[in-house]
Amino acid sequence: MTGSTFLVFILKIMGALLIAILGVIIGLFYKGVDRKLAAMMQSRVGPPIRQPFLDFFKLMIKENIVPANAVPWVFNGAPVMALVSTITILYYIPIASIPALLGNSGDLILVTYLLAIPAIGLVVGGFSSGSTYASIGAQREMVMMMSYELPLVTTVIALGWRLSLAFPGLNVFSLEVLAAHPIWGMVGPLGFIGALLLLFTLAIVTPAELSVVPFDIPEAETELAGGILVEYSGRNLALFELANAVKMIVMASLTIALFFPYNIAHLFSIGGILGTLIDVLFFFIKLFVVIFLEATFIRVSVARLKIDQASVAYLIYLSVLGLMGLLLIAIDYIF
Repeated sequence: MTGSTFLVFILKIMGALLIAILGVIIGLFYKGVDRKLAAMMQSRVGPPIRQPFLDFFKLMIKENIVPANAVPWVFNGAPVMALVSTITILYYIPIASIPALLGNSGDLILVTYLLAIPAIGLVVGGFSSGSTYASIGAQREMVMMMSYELPLVTTVIALGWRLSLAFPGLNVFSLEVLAAHPIWGMVGPLGFIGALLLLFTLAIVTPAELSVVPFDIPEAETELAGGILVEYSGRNLALFELANAVKMIVMASLTIALFFPYNIAHLFSIGGILGTLIDVLFFFIKLFVVIFLEATFIRVSVARLKIDQASVAYLIYLSVLGLMGLLLIAIDYIF
C-alpha cells in the first residue's frame, strides 16, 4: 500500500466515524424536536428536546436483561445489526453540496436493501426473544415490510428509469447523479403530476419505515404491551431506539436527495467554505420540514391502523398510486 493510498484509507475511516457520530447526534436531536412538536400540536407541554439523549444514556447504564427462553447471540446481535445498517446508509447519501463518502461504491439499489435490514433485525430479535407478544409483533413487522417494499421500489425504479432516458450514459441509480438531475427538470405537465404521486408514495412509506403512528402496529403498546420490543431493555433497547432515530434522518435525507436536492449558495454567488456552510444549513432546514410532514404531522393526525388495514393501504392503494406515477411519467416521455 502506497503512502497516498494509506492516507486516503485513513481519511475514509475518519470520515466514516465523523458521519456516524454526527448521524447519531442529529438523529437524537431531530427525535427530540419531533416529540416536542407533536406535543405542541396536541396541546401538551411535552418533553424537552434533549429528552432522547437522556433516555439513551439512561438505557445504556441500565441492566441488559436477556430472557431465559431467548437465543442470546441472536437477541443481542439484532439491535447491533439494525444500528450498523442504518448508519451505513448515511455513507451513500450526499449532504447539500458535499458528496457522499461512498458515493462511488454503492447506489440507490444498495440503499433499498440496507433499509430492509433494520426491519429484519427487529423481526429476528422479536422471534429470538421467546415471547409470545414479541412473536406477534415480529409477524406484524414482516407483513408491514412486505407491504411497503413494493411502493418504495416502484418509486426508485420510476426515477431511475426516467433518468436513464435523459442521460443514458450515467449511473442512474447513483444518489449523487439523481441529486444532480432532479426529476422536476426532466418532465412535462403529466410527468410533473406523476412525480408528485411518487413523492407522496415515498412520504407515506416513511412513517411505516420508522414504525410511527399510524403504522406502529408491530409495537402497539395498548395491544401487545410493547410487542416486538417487549423483552428488550438496557443497552439493546437503546441501540434499537438509536437506530430508529438515525433512520428518521436517513428517510428524510433520501426524500431530499431524490426530490429536493437544491442548494441556494450559488443564487447569492457565494462559494468556498461559506457557500458549503450555507448549503448545509439549508439542507438541515429542509430536513426539519420533511421530518415534520412525513413523520410528525402524520402520527399526530391519524390514529393507529389495524394490520390488515395497513397492508391493504400499501399493497393495493399506495402501490397503485406509485404505478400511476410511473405510468404518467412514461406517457409524458412518449408524447
